[in-house]
Amino acid sequence: MAKKTSLRDFQAYLADRLTTAAQGKGGVSWLGIQAGDENWLVDLSDSGEIVQAPQVAGVPLTRPWFAGIANIRGNLYAVTDFSVFRGGVPTPHNTNARLLLVGVKHGSNAALLVSRMLGLKNPEDFAVEPASPDVPAWGAVRYRDRQGHLWHKLSVRELLADQDFMNIGV
Repeated sequence: MAKKTSLRDFQAYLADRLTTAAQGKGGVSWLGIQAGDENWLVDLSDSGEIVQAPQVAGVPLTRPWFAGIANIRGNLYAVTDFSVFRGGVPTPHNTNARLLLVGVKHGSNAALLVSRMLGLKNPEDFAVEPASPDVPAWGAVRYRDRQGHLWHKLSVRELLADQDFMNIGV
């Protein structure tokens, strides 16, 4: 039977791991996220804070994948529905949906709306797959886990430099 932990304990553990990764200590870890039907890996040192998906204010005359603006503790974040950005279905606003604040480290208040968090992942549990030609450079690197599931590796720096991602206007 799996050991149960409280959300507060898990968040404290994850915050400690994020701090350790940001300081360059410890081993390399990845954060697993799900956006629509796709599994993604983000370097723990590249990922930002994870928050429950708040109310998002829509912005007119923007692309369909731009969910809007969210106020997180007094700071405004541009929220992209990552599943829709990838050509998938809109992310349902339920108890599993999360915002991954990815841009702060890189000087941008960007956030990705994702379907759910899949926890910390050990790179040793994955095998490299051939790069995907139909995905931009920020997500072309792929891995397969021991259960046979395909994962894309998100390069946050390259995503934030992508002109399509940064151009939200229609």
